[in-house]
Amino acid sequence: MFKTLKSQISAITKNKNLDVSARLQEICELLKNKVAHYDWVGFYFRNGDKEELKLGPYAGAPTDHTIIPFGKGICGQVALSNQNFVVPDVTAQDNYIACSITVKAEIVVPVFVKGLNIGQIDIDSNTPDPFTEEDERFLEFVTAEVAKIL
Repeated sequence: MFKTLKSQISAITKNKNLDVSARLQEICELLKNKVAHYDWVGFYFRNGDKEELKLGPYAGAPTDHTIIPFGKGICGQVALSNQNFVVPDVTAQDNYIACSITVKAEIVVPVFVKGLNIGQIDIDSNTPDPFTEEDERFLEFVTAEVAKIL
């Protein structure tokens, strides 16, 4: 499945007929629609010079979390750590910001441009412990492709 998705992601990022935001939106929708355990897919980006993340394109239920301070929640922690963060059970995380009571697990992978962590892809799942190393490697591919257009 991920092999097919990789070629679709590359095709989206190379589509110069769409602006960057529209391409990111297409990626979110593709992942949400094609990967059964991806129930919410979105991008957060550093908000200018502020120590916070701002919600970018996403697919899934609306969220109140449009601004996330660095260090808060899983996304805020990734903004500081520069590391992938896989959360098999969100209830086991003290610093988790609940977006929905249905979310059971989360994975966040940073986006690096010229060595700087400028944002991340955030995926919520309503399935307990669904993320594998294959998901992590695939999302690293996605963020590398996205970095090329930012």
